Amino acid sequence: MKYFLIAAAVLLAAAAFGFFWFARFAYKKAFYHPKEKRADIFTLPPGKHYEEKRDYMLSLIEATVALEYERVSTAARDGLKLNGNYYESKNANENAILQIEFHGYRGSAYRDFCGGTRIALEAGCNVLAVEQRANGESESNTITFGIKERFDCLCWIDYAIKRFGSDVRIILSGVSMGAATVLMAAGEVLPENVIGIIADCPYSSPLDIIEKVGGDMGLPKKAAGLFSLIGARLFGGFNLRESSAVEAVKKTDLPILIFHSEDDNFVPCEMSRRIAKAGKTVRLETFPEAAHALSFIKDEPRYRALLAEFLSNF
Repeated sequence: MKYFLIAAAVLLAAAAFGFFWFARFAYKKAFYHPKEKRADIFTLPPGKHYEEKRDYMLSLIEATVALEYERVSTAARDGLKLNGNYYESKNANENAILQIEFHGYRGSAYRDFCGGTRIALEAGCNVLAVEQRANGESESNTITFGIKERFDCLCWIDYAIKRFGSDVRIILSGVSMGAATVLMAAGEVLPENVIGIIADCPYSSPLDIIEKVGGDMGLPKKAAGLFSLIGARLFGGFNLRESSAVEAVKKTDLPILIFHSEDDNFVPCEMSRRIAKAGKTVRLETFPEAAHALSFIKDEPRYRALLAEFLSNF
C-alpha cells in the first residue's frame, strides 16, 4: 500500500508538472512578445501571395514611414504606456473624422496600414495609428488577442476626445487581431464620438482563432485551446473567453464595414460571416483570390470605392 501511494503521488506530480509545462508553453508560444522578439516593420508574412506583391508592399511601407507624424502616448487602464503616431491630413477640415488604427498580431501600423493610412489621409481623415500593447514601443510583453486591447481602445478614444475636443468624430479601424479588437470594443459602452467601425479580416473570438491555428500546427484543436486558456490565466492574467467579436457586435448599433479575403488561410472568411450574421448593422464585403489582409492589395479600386462609400455616410 505504501509503494502504491508513493507511485500514485509521483504520477500525480508528473501529471501536474506536465499540465503546468504545456500551459506555460502555450502562453510563450501564443501570447509572450518581448521587445527583442518584435519583428522589423519591413518583415512580411511568408507565402506566395506576399512574395508576389513584396516590392509593392515594401514601397507602401516606406511611403508610410516617410509621412510626417507626431509621436503620442496614453496610459492603459492597467498603467501601461501605449504609444502611437498622429498624422494630420492636408485635406482635413474642422469637421474631419479621426481614424484610430489598430494593427494585427505581432504587427505594426506601418505594415498593416501601409495602404489604409494613406487612403484615410487622402480622404481628409486625420489618423491616430497606435502600437498595441506588447508591440512596437508600447509596454507589456503579453498580447491578449483583444481581451485587454479592447480597453486600450477605449483609452485611445478618451485621449482623442481630451486632445481634439468633445465634438471630435471617431472611426475605429483594425486589421486581423486589430479588427477583432475594435469589434470587441464595440461591445463596451462607447462615447457618441465613435461613429463607425472598419474591420479587415477579424476573427470571431480569441479562442476560435487559437484553436484554428493549433489545428493548422497539427495539434488537437480543443487541447490547444484548453492549454492556451489556462496559460493565459496563469501567466498572462486574462481570460480568453471574456469577450468575442461575435457577441460584441450584438450590442451595438454602430455602422460596421468588414472586409475579408476569401483565400484567407490564417483567419477563415467564415469567421467574418459569423460576425456579420450576429450584428444588426454589419456590412460584409469579401475579396476573391485575396490572402489574409491583402484585399486592398488584390483589388485597390474596389477597396477604395467601398471605403469612400462608407465614409460618405458621415
